[in-house]
Amino acid sequence: MIRIGNASGFYGDRFAAWREMLDGGELDVLTGDYLAELTMLILGRDRLRDPSLGYAKTFLRQLEGTLGTALDRGVRIVTNAGGVNPAGLADAIGSLADRLGLTVRIGYVEGDALDRPDALTANAYLGAFGIAACLDAGADVVVTGRVTDASLLVGPAIARYGWRPDDLDALAGATVAGHLVECGAQVTGGNFSFFTELPDGGRRPGFPIAEVYPDGSSVLTKHPGTGGAVTVETVTAQLLYEIGGPAYLGPDVVAHLDTVTLAPDGPDRVRVTGTRGSPPPDTLKVGVNNLGGFRNSMTFVLCGLDIPAKAALVRTQIEAAVGPAGLEFQLARTDHPDAVDTATASALLHVHLRDADRTRAGRAFSAAAVELALASYPGCTLTTLPGDATPYGVFTADTVPQDAVPHVAVLPSGERRPVPPPPLTVPPPPLTGAPEPPAPAAHRATTGGRPGPSRRGPLGELVGARSGDKGGDANLGVWARTDPAYAWLRGWLTVERLAELLPETADLPVERYELPNLRAVNFVIRGLLGQGVAASTRFDPQAKALGELLRARIVDLPAELAPGPEHGNREDAGEGRA
Repeated sequence: MIRIGNASGFYGDRFAAWREMLDGGELDVLTGDYLAELTMLILGRDRLRDPSLGYAKTFLRQLEGTLGTALDRGVRIVTNAGGVNPAGLADAIGSLADRLGLTVRIGYVEGDALDRPDALTANAYLGAFGIAACLDAGADVVVTGRVTDASLLVGPAIARYGWRPDDLDALAGATVAGHLVECGAQVTGGNFSFFTELPDGGRRPGFPIAEVYPDGSSVLTKHPGTGGAVTVETVTAQLLYEIGGPAYLGPDVVAHLDTVTLAPDGPDRVRVTGTRGSPPPDTLKVGVNNLGGFRNSMTFVLCGLDIPAKAALVRTQIEAAVGPAGLEFQLARTDHPDAVDTATASALLHVHLRDADRTRAGRAFSAAAVELALASYPGCTLTTLPGDATPYGVFTADTVPQDAVPHVAVLPSGERRPVPPPPLTVPPPPLTGAPEPPAPAAHRATTGGRPGPSRRGPLGELVGARSGDKGGDANLGVWARTDPAYAWLRGWLTVERLAELLPETADLPVERYELPNLRAVNFVIRGLLGQGVAASTRFDPQAKALGELLRARIVDLPAELAPGPEHGNREDAGEGRA
C-alpha cells in the first residue's frame, strides 16, 4: 500500500501540521489542501493587485522548515496551494530551495484557469492524472491550481499503481479516501458531534493518513500518539461532509457512496471497502468568482423589555437615514426573562448593508448607526465601531465540456505534457432527491410495526450530524448510531419534518438521499446561503453549525431507543459496521 497523509484542510489550518506529519511516522506522500470557494476569491484579488501572487503564501513558510526533511525521508509533497498561479508557486519553491541549498524536482499542473472576461476567477475542477504524470516524471513536489480536493490523493495512487482511466472501481475507492482526508483533522475527531467521547475530549486531533491499496480500498488512520480518534463514526461524519446524492461526481470517476462499507481495523484504524465507480460526467465543474459590491455590518444590543419594539425602532431610523435598499436586519433573541446580568438579558440586532456604492455601504451607514446612540431605544449600545465597507464576492457554479479544458502537466524537466480527457464519459445525473419513504414508516416503533412509547429529548441523543456549504447551497448529513435507530430515523426524518425542525428550509428546494451503508440520510438545501459564503450575511454563513442546530431540537424519541441520558444509548456506536 501507499501511505498518504494530509497536513492542511484549508488556508489557515494548523501551521505546525506539516512538521508534525513528517516527524510523526512513516509516509510516502504528504498532501495539503488550501483551496475553498472563498479562498479562490481571496487569491484572485491578490493576483489582481500583484500578478506574481495568487498562491497560498503560508505554504511557502511551512515548506521552509520542512522541505529538507521531506527530501531526506523520501516523502513527496502534493498540494493545491498554487491557487490561481501554480506556476508562480513552483517558481517560488525553486527559489526557496536554492536559498536553502536543496535540490528539488518540481512539477505543476495548469489548465484549470479559464478565459472569462466577465469573472475575477473562473477555474475548472481538474482530475488526478496530471498530478500522476508529474510524479511519474520524478517530481518531489507537485503544485496544482484548482483540482478536486480528492485528486491530491488520487494522483499519487495512480502513480503508484499505474491505474488507467477505465480502472473505475479503484479510482472511486481512492476518491473516497481523498474525500476523507481532504479536510485534515475533521476525520480524526475534529468538528465531531460526539467529541466528548474522544479519548482526549477532542483537544488536539492529529492529522489523517490513508493507506491506499491496489484495488482502491483504504485504511484511514493517524500517527501513533496523536490526539483525537479514527472510528467508524468519525469517518462517517467526514464522508457525509459537503456531498450531494450518493453519486459523488468527479472529473475522473463517479464514486457511488451508497456502496462504501466502513469497518473497524484495530485501534484508530477504519477500513474503507466496496466502493464502486462509473464513468465520469462529460463536463467539469467550474467555480466562478466575481466581486459583488461592498458590505458593512453594525450590531445593536437590545436589553430588557420590549425587544421587538426596540428592533423596529432601529429599523425605522436606519432606513430613514440611508434608505432601505440593500439593508438586512437579523434579530437574535439571545435574551432570557428575569436575567440577573446584562449579557443574559440582551438580544442582538445585526444590521447589514450591501451596495455597489462603497461610500453608502461604508461610513455613511456605520456613522448613521452610531448617531443613534443617544437618540434611539433605552439602553442603546453597539458592539461594533464605525468602519469602512469591505468588498464581497459572489460565487456561482458553471460547467464546461471535459475536452474544452487544456489540462497540462508541466514536468520537472520543463516538458509540457497534455493530459487527455477520460475516454468514456456520460451526461451527469439529474439533481433530484430520492423518493420519500412511505408515510406510515414515520410513525412505526422499532419493533412490531406499531407505535411505541416515546419521551421528549434532543434529537442528538440518537444521531450525529455534519453540515457544510457548496456555493449557495448547504448539505446536512445525519447518521444514526445503531441499526434500530437508523430504522427509525429513515422513516421519521422526512423533508417535511426537516422543515418543521429548521423553518428556514421550509420555502427552499430540498433534496433527500438515503445512505443505508452509513446509517445516514443526507439533505441538500438549495439556496440557503444565497450567493455563497463570501456574500452571505447569515449568522452561520457556511452552514457549519446547521447539523448541531438540528441535533439540539427537542423531539419525541422512541423510548426503547432513548431510555434517557442516565441509561446511555450507545450500543455498538463507532465500532460496528456502518
